[in-house]
Amino acid sequence: MMEQGMGFQEALEEVRRTTVFTTHTPVSAGTDVFPFAMMEKYLAHCCQDLGLDHRQFLDLGTHPQQPEAGFNTTAFALRMSRFANGVSRRHGEVAREIWGPLWPERPTEEVPIAAVTNGVHLPTWIDPHRLQPLFDRVLGPDWRERQDEPGLWDKVEEIPDEELWRLHQELKVRLIDHLHKRARPRWERRQVSAHNVIAAGALLDAKVLTLGFARRFTAYKRPDLLLRDRNRLKRLVTDPLRPVQIIFAGKAHPADTEGKRLVQEVFRLCQDPEFAGRLAFVEDYDQALASYLVRGVDVWLNNPVPPLEASGTSGMKASMNGTLNCSILDGWWIEGFNGKNGWAFGEEYSGEGDRFPADAEALFRLLEEQVVPLYYAYNGGIPKGWVRRMKESIKTVAPLFGTRRMVREYVERFYVPALGLHPNGTVS
Repeated sequence: MMEQGMGFQEALEEVRRTTVFTTHTPVSAGTDVFPFAMMEKYLAHCCQDLGLDHRQFLDLGTHPQQPEAGFNTTAFALRMSRFANGVSRRHGEVAREIWGPLWPERPTEEVPIAAVTNGVHLPTWIDPHRLQPLFDRVLGPDWRERQDEPGLWDKVEEIPDEELWRLHQELKVRLIDHLHKRARPRWERRQVSAHNVIAAGALLDAKVLTLGFARRFTAYKRPDLLLRDRNRLKRLVTDPLRPVQIIFAGKAHPADTEGKRLVQEVFRLCQDPEFAGRLAFVEDYDQALASYLVRGVDVWLNNPVPPLEASGTSGMKASMNGTLNCSILDGWWIEGFNGKNGWAFGEEYSGEGDRFPADAEALFRLLEEQVVPLYYAYNGGIPKGWVRRMKESIKTVAPLFGTRRMVREYVERFYVPALGLHPNGTVS
């Protein structure tokens, strides 16, 4: 544009007019910051060709509170965008606090960073062999095209309790069988010890209440929240009348030393005979394994340090399959939780410093006093209170946390205005 005769400021405004930027994490490791010397080395010729003072360009990526830190790519993107957003309402609030210094003249609530909550693709993540045919029958064969209509999902209440529970049990058996099949060949080939085979899930039982924790392993996501009180965890999982089992899965970033240590810690605990094979760590976590887990476990655990979970999407995938979330109130769950479609904890903590002990206590109490008793409260062959929550989970999460709603929101709020279009698609 400058080659066509535009001045720098004019070209800047033209780029900004049609640019939309989404920030995906409040965690500092998610923002690339490059040394100014490196930026000058690789971009000096561009500035020279455009007749642009290099300092003028570098200022676009300079954080006012950290002027010597380097070229901040998120600060640059925010300054170069007409619209910016976080990926949940809470993340939008946090992003406005973090990046408010870029607009020192504005109060935090007026910092121009909005929020569009993430969504997931329903046809990909809802079980295609059992639940989608069920929804075809109950919601109508066009439910995929109407998925963001909340009223449509009220029909989930028409599903017989016995049928929904039976289908969930089939998905759970499918998950456990899959994990057994993964573990067995290793033992047959004598490639691993018996302890490792058990740690991979060889003793998991489809009749037992099953919790799932599967995501990237990193410190703020706290995969070890239940592990530090070993005696209490042992009592929970080995209860003779109401046992619990926990399946862990996930990988750490190669450069995340603490994340890799957490993987090792969890795996060692899963090997411990004290826990009677009720803890499992499944290796090689990928999308295929995730699909088994979100459909087959009973409860989806999520316990990051607030407010560091920008959104989270695995819990959405689980909820749409009738798997109940048990999550700290952060990210998308602040919007998704209604008191009847899962469980929340952590809201009572208001102190400073390490909240780990308080959150661990809250999660243990929630599991011991509410989750476990409800699962094992059978009436007429099924846990009716549990199934009631399953239905509430499906009908409240599916219409609001799908990609159809998310994309529509991006288009209407940002893309259409950025392109200078009217809502009907004509040029303004």
